Amino acid sequence: MTGVKLTELVEAAGCAAKLAPGYLSQVLADLPRVDDPRLLVGFDASDDAYVYDLGDGRGLVGTTDFFPPMVDDPFLFGQVAAANALSDVWAMGGRPALALNLLCFPNCLGIEIAGQILAGGADKCREAGVIVAGGHSINDHEPKFGLAVTGFVPLDRMLANAGAREGDALVLTKALGTGILTTAYKAQLLDEAGVKVATDSMITLNKYGAEALDGLDVHAATDVTGFSLMGHSCEMAEASGVTLQIRAAEVPVMARAREMAQMGLIPAGAYRNRDFFGPRVEMGGDVPLDLADVLFDPQTSGGLLVALPQVDAETYVGRLRELGQPAAIVGRAAEREAGGCSVSVTM
Repeated sequence: MTGVKLTELVEAAGCAAKLAPGYLSQVLADLPRVDDPRLLVGFDASDDAYVYDLGDGRGLVGTTDFFPPMVDDPFLFGQVAAANALSDVWAMGGRPALALNLLCFPNCLGIEIAGQILAGGADKCREAGVIVAGGHSINDHEPKFGLAVTGFVPLDRMLANAGAREGDALVLTKALGTGILTTAYKAQLLDEAGVKVATDSMITLNKYGAEALDGLDVHAATDVTGFSLMGHSCEMAEASGVTLQIRAAEVPVMARAREMAQMGLIPAGAYRNRDFFGPRVEMGGDVPLDLADVLFDPQTSGGLLVALPQVDAETYVGRLRELGQPAAIVGRAAEREAGGCSVSVTM
């Protein structure tokens, strides 16, 4: 098939295609827990990857992620999907080492398109220093691509959702808005130049955000993906037993994301995020609706959300801005009051 855009073949794009968090939580609640002291991190606290103690001071880190395309260029789609999948290992404080391709591909597309998707993924793995060791493919009516990733982490530097402390500053390393901008692009209300701010961000590896933490006193970290800044903030707050206070005016937002939100170009995943996480978020009345929509926007290959002392946070932001990343201190961790919200948002 020629002349068909990848985004025309899918119902949802990128991390916005994830199952609704409410449905997912119900499924996970019914799964049996395996009590193994060497499994240091599982899925109980909604962390980004598992960590298994190798017994030599290192942890084995494993994760997987794949989704339908949010862009039409197959090479670019492969880059974004790979960057997104690799991110989970860096969010745990580790270094990805090996990857397996996961490809779902419709017979109606030329096989050269599949080759370009895989080449895009290989390009980002090469940049990350990761070996692509094989993979698996199946026929599917919608194209999808991602990776299963294995890495390693020194256990004394392992990061997780749990660990944010009262008084910690919160740093967000990338701007928000990928879900809204790619939705506008799919609706043909945003051109290539307009969506480029999103794709440039999505193909930027969180490797650089992770490396910039070297020597700093990091307490907790996660990457911000399909469950939005609000959803991943809730998960960190609840795992850490604190309330995260977010200053909406300080959150970096991609150009035209609020404009598109005002036009109603909101991905379905944002509504699902609001339905599930909204009751745990205290949204200030002075926060404009379009900005609140951005805060619930599902991110594809989003940045890191890191909790660390204020002085280290300032150093971290300085390092990232030298690298050209729009990092900012977006809030702080505070005492969790009985019956209090997980996340509080003010302007």
